Formats: sequence, C-alpha cells, structure tokens
Amino acid sequence: MITARFHQETLTHIELIWVEQRIEHWIRFGRDVAEQILDRRRRVLSFAPDSVVAYVRWASGDFGTIISRIDILRTVRRGEGFSSVPYVRPGGEILLRVSGWPRVERVLQAIDTVEQIGLDAADACPDHWRHVHNRLAAGETPRLYSREKHRAWLLRKKIDA
Repeated sequence: MITARFHQETLTHIELIWVEQRIEHWIRFGRDVAEQILDRRRRVLSFAPDSVVAYVRWASGDFGTIISRIDILRTVRRGEGFSSVPYVRPGGEILLRVSGWPRVERVLQAIDTVEQIGLDAADACPDHWRHVHNRLAAGETPRLYSREKHRAWLLRKKIDA
C-alpha cells in the first residue's frame, strides 16, 4: 500500500526477481515505501524521490555466472533527468555502477564499512558512492566514509535546504 504522502507516478519502482540458482535481483540497501507482489518469484519495491538505493543483479547459466552487477542510484523527482537502468522504472541518477564479481564484492565491502560505523548506507552522502565508483574505475582503493564526513554532509544538506 502506498502512503498518502506519495503518488504512484512520483515513485521509482524496482523489480526484484528470485529464481533459485539462476537469477537474483535484490536490494542491498534503501528504504522502500511500497511493495507489490507479482508472483512467487517477482515483486516490485517502490521508493520515494531522492532515496538512495543499492540494486544488485546476478544471473547464472549452465557454466557459471553470466552477470554480476551493482548499481547505486538516487531516485529522481518528477521532471528530473535520469538514466535508464534495467528493471528500474522510470530510472535513476546513477551514483555507482560496476559489474564483475570482484568489483561488486569491493562495493559490498564499502557498504559494510559504512554500516560498521553505525550508519545506514542509504543515508551516506551520494558523493561517497560517486567517489567509490571513480576509485574502483581507476583501479584504486576508495577512501573510507567516516562519521566526520557524514556530519559534514548533514550540515551541507541543512545549508542547501
């Protein structure tokens, strides 16, 4: 059920799929505001505008993994530009996009690091996820997110509001 605060057309919808040992699409972090169950293997989670969501996609064939990908997205407001992402309607602002299990694993470790300091990864500064993307693309180790960086992000949000 969608709360009265959000209209269906302002939400971003992400389809999750689970076919055991074949296809897994899941949310690593993010706060959904609605859920629709399509069948026993598929459901759609809906997210409010300006939410940060980590969406993982994995698929396997007869000879092993076919795709391993993680996208960290900011959901957009109505009228805002966005990038297309499979199974995400309408799309989102891509903060991080990596494929290949070794790189996906490094992103999952970066998420764990944020959570280990007691923060929800969905609340981390979106610039941190851009930083992680850029460092991994350059073959470098991302800098750690800290409570001090988070405090600075919260102050910056307050000033921008």
